[in-house]
Amino acid sequence: MLCVLVLTTAIAMAQPKTIVVDKIIAVVGNKIVLKSDVDNKLLDMQRQGVELPENAICYALEQDLNVKALVLQAEKDSLPITDEEVEIEIDNRIREYIQGYGGREALEKIAGKTIYQIKEDMRMPIKDQKMAKSMRDKIVNDVRVTPYEVKQFFESIPKDSLPYYETEVEIGQIIIYPKAEKEADDYAVEQLNAYRQQIESGRDMKTMASLYSDDPSAKQNGGMFELNRTEKNFDATFLQKAFTLKVGQISSPFKSAFGYHIIQLISRSGDDAVVRHILKIPPVTSIQTLQAEKKLDSIRAQIMAGNLEFGTAVNKYSDDDYAKFTGGMLQGRTGGTFLTIDQLDKDMIPALSKLEPGEYSMPYTFIDQRDRKGVKIIYLRSKTDPHRENMNDDYSKIADQTLAEKKENALGEWFNRKLSDYYIKIDSDYVQCEAMEKWVEASKKHQSIGN
Repeated sequence: MLCVLVLTTAIAMAQPKTIVVDKIIAVVGNKIVLKSDVDNKLLDMQRQGVELPENAICYALEQDLNVKALVLQAEKDSLPITDEEVEIEIDNRIREYIQGYGGREALEKIAGKTIYQIKEDMRMPIKDQKMAKSMRDKIVNDVRVTPYEVKQFFESIPKDSLPYYETEVEIGQIIIYPKAEKEADDYAVEQLNAYRQQIESGRDMKTMASLYSDDPSAKQNGGMFELNRTEKNFDATFLQKAFTLKVGQISSPFKSAFGYHIIQLISRSGDDAVVRHILKIPPVTSIQTLQAEKKLDSIRAQIMAGNLEFGTAVNKYSDDDYAKFTGGMLQGRTGGTFLTIDQLDKDMIPALSKLEPGEYSMPYTFIDQRDRKGVKIIYLRSKTDPHRENMNDDYSKIADQTLAEKKENALGEWFNRKLSDYYIKIDSDYVQCEAMEKWVEASKKHQSIGN
């Protein structure tokens, strides 16, 4: 199976101490693959706990060659990849590395490079990966499958190889977060002003955040956040406030989607900043909660009467940050809507147990991951019992598998047609690799590198 988008290797962290002379091990058109590129990819995969197959270096090289060929065609077709797209991807990956390695300093120590140098090393590989993906999407964009093809695909699977599925459900939800009274908001601001005065008088911000912040993580990290100005998934008000401060300065209280904050800027380098904050969430009374329940009960009644579509209700009334992108349907880590029971929040289980497919729960209260009190109704769109994969219960999954295979076949056919258009050379150390067969065949008219 062709794998075009590869695990990131651009960070090139923790290089071996012994000095190895690098060399070109493959050429596609005007693109080269260095031995260090492949070695770093394998090292990075090992750090992520990926079990490497036998001849992993051959498969890694083959992936790099796939990317290079797609990039060549993307450049020829002038597919648009903006610098902003690349920068956003770099920033997202840097944040993942910082989190994974326990902080900025730890990352720089392990990499032996500054964050700036790491970003520079990542820029070209990430741009290539994004261009390759864009070209791949163009190649397979018009690929479709028919019900007959889905049936043929399913019948080609040996019966003893069909997967067994536990109970799966498709669930939608509408969430309302009750609003606190003005008096509660005012008291939160008053508290934060008092904390600010104490910190400016010499008290430690880290200690104050650990003691008084309503952010659950503050007890462990002292209210510290590492930010990037271009972050799209962070609260915009929080980001804007953080980047208006001078180092050491503490903001006045302000409101975000989470509650009320004060922020102290600890350090800043370009678009990156480290801050500490104290969060106060104004308490919601039983009166506001009851009002939210009544509102949701009315929405539920309209949906059940056929006067309001569920998706319309989500767009109009839900306070869920991501609901408008998913129509209110919950999604798993891979983006699908089918979830097993163990993937659901515990608060859903009692309400779910009373529902049949097509039904809506009564409104009920819950506490979310931010410790906010909310009210929700859930919609059970479908439910399957434990079963072996079959066309009746799992048609959409089988269709997705069929489409994925057809796209891979289309991509393979594209490579078979296009490889003869490119100048290709493969180092003699890799010509015996099974994974490299199509590349070796295409390069036979050229001498191997190093001969």
